[in-house]
Amino acid sequence: MTTVVAGILMLGVLVFVHELGHFVVAKMCGVKVLKFSLGFGPRLFSRRRGETEYQVCVIPLGGYVQMLGEGSGEQGEAGVLTAEERDRSFAEKPVSKRLAIVLAGPLMNLLLPFLILPVSFMAGVQLPTYLEQPACIGYVVPASSAANAGFEAEDCIVAVNGRSVESWSSANKAFVSQAGDSLAFEIIRGGNHLELEIPAENDSLEGMQALGLLPQQSARIGGLAPDMPAAQAGIEEGDLIVRIGDQEITSWYDLKSVIQGVGAHPVSVLIDRAGQELAFELTPVQRDQEGDFLIGIAPLNESETRSYSFPAAVKEGAYRTWELIELTVVFVQKLFTGSVSAKNIGGPITVVQVAGQAAQTDLSAILSVLAFISIQLGILNLLPIPILDGGHILFYTIELIIRRPLSVRAREMAQQVGMAMLLMLMVLAFYNDIVRLWG
Repeated sequence: MTTVVAGILMLGVLVFVHELGHFVVAKMCGVKVLKFSLGFGPRLFSRRRGETEYQVCVIPLGGYVQMLGEGSGEQGEAGVLTAEERDRSFAEKPVSKRLAIVLAGPLMNLLLPFLILPVSFMAGVQLPTYLEQPACIGYVVPASSAANAGFEAEDCIVAVNGRSVESWSSANKAFVSQAGDSLAFEIIRGGNHLELEIPAENDSLEGMQALGLLPQQSARIGGLAPDMPAAQAGIEEGDLIVRIGDQEITSWYDLKSVIQGVGAHPVSVLIDRAGQELAFELTPVQRDQEGDFLIGIAPLNESETRSYSFPAAVKEGAYRTWELIELTVVFVQKLFTGSVSAKNIGGPITVVQVAGQAAQTDLSAILSVLAFISIQLGILNLLPIPILDGGHILFYTIELIIRRPLSVRAREMAQQVGMAMLLMLMVLAFYNDIVRLWG
């Protein structure tokens, strides 16, 4: 429940920012704003201040700003627009002002990350240490796309489709930007340069792990399950496993095969604890007759927290914002061309879930997720689909070019098509959300 409430509040912030853009620019253009609503459906509460009614409604999945003369033509208080009301009607404003009002909402969502991400970088961002390390492979998942292409542990990636790769972070960015396309990798194996290719079969946006490539990871323990062999033997979090029996352990990925080989037999485990080697004896256990043998340990996800000065935070925040905008545009482009699967589309449930989880961590995570969702909301609303802001922007741009508005019939037909497209998109998004939730 806490996650849901926190997620709804964060989504409400983004909706407020979006509608505030419409509201402020409408006021600047002299348009009378009748209603400012967060949410849809029955009102929870409302208050009138001046000429505008401010309200919060039951369904917290959006909002709207209602302006005099918008849509099918609002009437004045007397039933007919007076001269003063006509002067303040949205429909009577020049097309340039109407365009500015509609454009303001998505632009506010795109500008918000430039303001909040620097705060996140100043507060301190937590980064997995492997992201800045060379893109050397620690493990290749069997039967994965990478395994089929011939990748091996300890291969180091130096380029993807001709794009230079210096770290796991840059490798992930290169992969996401090329998702759905054939991938040509330049790697170094044992001092030799090789080229490997993965066909255009992968349409996930989860980074290199979607191909079956995992970074190098030491066998250092980050978590212990209570009442399991490792904890009972006296092994502690932070211990580095050096040897199990007579098998040397060089990475976390060595552990599973070694433990399965030991089976339900006592074995000596040599660990390094703060530079001191200690030996423990334990016996792996099996959860069920056909399950794996376990000792009850989890890996240490090594990370570091970086805090930036104000100038550096502004620079990093701007760079990260532009990077997110670029990746989102690439995703939308690949989605419409069929290069990535529609399964990657998330709806309100996913948004609330992700936002809610971030809201229970720290300020940096909250602001980062807010920025990410805000960019997606801004770009979604810029799509030239009638009903969305992008559809209205398209109509007003055409009006600027041909110097007259589209016919009422043309707009009505376009809006019907847009509504059908939006409903299909919403159904798909909710379906994906439910599949993820139950999955």
